[in-house]
Amino acid sequence: MLFAIIMAGGSGTRFWPKSRRNRPKQLLNLHGDSTMLQQTVERIAPLVPAERVLIITGADQAEATRAQLPQLPTANVIAEPCPRDTAPCVGLAAEIVAAQDPDGTMIVMPADHVIGPIDVFLKTVEAAVAVIDADPSALVTFGIKPNRPETGYGYIERGELIETRDGVAVNRVVQFREKPDRETAEKFLASGSFAWNSGIFLWRARTILQEIRRHKPLLGVALDRVGEAWGTAAGPDVLAAEFPKMERTPIDKAVMEKAANVKVLEVTYDWNDVGDWRALRSLLPADEHGNAVQGDVIAIDTKDSILISDDGGLVATLGLDDVVVVQSGKATFVARRDHLDQLKALVESLDGRGYGAYL
Repeated sequence: MLFAIIMAGGSGTRFWPKSRRNRPKQLLNLHGDSTMLQQTVERIAPLVPAERVLIITGADQAEATRAQLPQLPTANVIAEPCPRDTAPCVGLAAEIVAAQDPDGTMIVMPADHVIGPIDVFLKTVEAAVAVIDADPSALVTFGIKPNRPETGYGYIERGELIETRDGVAVNRVVQFREKPDRETAEKFLASGSFAWNSGIFLWRARTILQEIRRHKPLLGVALDRVGEAWGTAAGPDVLAAEFPKMERTPIDKAVMEKAANVKVLEVTYDWNDVGDWRALRSLLPADEHGNAVQGDVIAIDTKDSILISDDGGLVATLGLDDVVVVQSGKATFVARRDHLDQLKALVESLDGRGYGAYL
């Protein structure tokens, strides 16, 4: 059976002040008529029924997550006791899936991507499932064909073509590469052998657990303890005791960069990871001056900007260019667009400056 694992954590820094610790971006309506988390669940629904959708989130976000997804069983929203990055998250989900179905296949997806058309996405998932059915020892990752020398994404170097499934190319992975500098990104793009790492994976639950045990044995032992207790009266206590001790590491570094049998599908759907406020330039309809606008906004002599009024108040700008203005939750954020990489550091400094109430 196919299970969907949706990673829905986050600290709410990239879209501050609209996003907060208990309201990270996947719980926000940034694009379309529903939140990003709801869109992710809806996207996979034709292939995975609600009872096989698991949401892994933070303890301070679990209640809001359940409220947004009433169609899911309450127990399917699983709260991590503390942040431990994606390897423990994936391992925990794999233990739960393997307990329900020893041959269960799981697609792992972040909750905050914009993807379309949906039918092309579903066709790609079905192709990935077919790859795993034919080779259960494989780990599949979804690669995005780059259209620019992007320095904000990790890359996957593709090797030889293994096969084509329903028009989707399946290649051997040569290596994963960290976020490059501009010159390196231009070389990656020119070579035609690299894909962006989308952070979407598909594999058998028991296979990823075996790989975690092989490459991160201490993490594997801790996960097995949690898995053995899951569904028993001791389960919550074991999770609370074991999870904080697990190594904080991403699944890419823990397993994907080391595993021998990794395959990449170069997808053909549109993909946007909605990394920060700049992403809204491509997701929201622009006005005649290139501004992306939400809420009550008056923009005079303002161009190429992102202007958000989230609380019903008025945001008015005059004579601005290439800026971001966001008013939300009694906080107002104003920055040049080319300074948004510093937003996370700003938000993380708020507590020390006496403004922790705005986190």
